[in-house]
Amino acid sequence: MDALDRVLPWHQAVWAQLMRLHDSRRFPHALLLDGPHGVGKQQLADALVSHMLCAQPGSMPCGQCHSCQMLASGYHPDLLRISPEEGKRQIRIDPIREVNRFVSQTAQQSGYRVIVISPAEAMNTAAANALLKSLEEPGGKTLFILLSDVPSRVLPTIRSRCQQWSLPTVDFAQCRGWLIEQLNSEEEAHFWWQVSAGLPLLAVELAAPDQRTLRHQLHDTFEQLMRGAEPVSEAARLDRQALDAILWYGITWLEDLIRFGLSGHPSGLHNTDLIPLYRQALKNGRVQDWFRLLDYAQEQRRLLAVGANPNPQLVLEAWLVRWAALLRS
Repeated sequence: MDALDRVLPWHQAVWAQLMRLHDSRRFPHALLLDGPHGVGKQQLADALVSHMLCAQPGSMPCGQCHSCQMLASGYHPDLLRISPEEGKRQIRIDPIREVNRFVSQTAQQSGYRVIVISPAEAMNTAAANALLKSLEEPGGKTLFILLSDVPSRVLPTIRSRCQQWSLPTVDFAQCRGWLIEQLNSEEEAHFWWQVSAGLPLLAVELAAPDQRTLRHQLHDTFEQLMRGAEPVSEAARLDRQALDAILWYGITWLEDLIRFGLSGHPSGLHNTDLIPLYRQALKNGRVQDWFRLLDYAQEQRRLLAVGANPNPQLVLEAWLVRWAALLRS
């Protein structure tokens, strides 16, 4: 599969800009691709990897050279991918030491060496500091590609050594055809694009059966809380392993709720099927209380991202207790 096949429709303009830089020999040695989860950063990075490692790249990899064939097989000696170990949330210093050894070696295929680090904000301070020298003096024909959902969490010293490309949310017109192909109907495509807040790959994730089931279960949970259900019991019904997704849903619903409460009309809401739930919630709680609950949910999700939430069940219980207090006030 060539690079242009891998570039998502809404990233074609960004790809064209990157190729112009490459063709004019002004391509940076380090890129930071940032944007929310679901916008397609990994796909753009993969297209760049294919292009940079090809022995005979034109506007796309040739797909025939030994380098392209190795990459297609799943292994290339001049490509190093760094991410947290399975079950871990941080990138520690040892993998970055491997990066430093990697960039000190000659490329085996006499072309580029490419290092992909994802997510860049997962590097702890020691790891990020250990990367600085390689970012400053990478040697010729070396490309770092750093991916980040939250670039503000990447050390400023790392960001300053990369050329930053921000990938924004996507208008429906830009991803309509692709989403219809993935979800089989325009109605489904538009609904899940709206729920995802303009993030097409996230829309496909949310439309998967297990995620639909979780969303339905959460909807039922909040309806039960409004009817007086015990929040600790409701928390026990939820899968604590899905805590990040549960908090994400809660945050997006709270943002809708606040927007609805401030404007008084439903235009611009992401979850239009939840309007009856929002109307009832707004009767019971004040908008400033919903802001406080939103701050709490965002902080809990941030702590979860850095591995600082020791007991997911307690987080779920505390969060639903706060929801219940507002829904019944």
